[in-house]
Parts: sequence; C-alpha cells; structure tokens
Amino acid sequence: MYGMYICLCNAVTDHDIRREVADGVRSFAELQARTGCSDCCGCCESEARACLAQAVEQHESTTVLPAFVAAA
Repeated sequence: MYGMYICLCNAVTDHDIRREVADGVRSFAELQARTGCSDCCGCCESEARACLAQAVEQHESTTVLPAFVAAA
C-alpha cells in the first residue's frame, strides 16, 4: 500500500507519519527527529504539521475508553 508523499526530500509519506504517531510521536520536533521530515528545504512543513495533527487526533479518538469503562 502506497501513501501520499509529504516530504519528497526524505521520502516521508502520510503512512509514515501515521505509523510514527502510533509509535508515540506527538510533536513536530519528534517527527523530524525520527523521519527527517521537513529538515531539508522545508517546503513540506505546513502539510507535515497538518498531517501530524490529523493523525494524532484520529489516534487519540480511537484509543479513548468509553466513560463506563473508565469509571470502573
């Protein structure tokens, strides 16, 4: 399965960003450290930040426990 390239300089795709979020990345600095995303020309920074934010939001919304489970 292929993803959309976010950072062409370092061949980082949206799938790579979602995978990093699943592995615990929550900040852009962490994403850069792990993938090199947006550390060359910087043209992809806004798209990379948006993709990261969306991935974090989706990840957190799927890992939140329902209230009746959290209260138990």
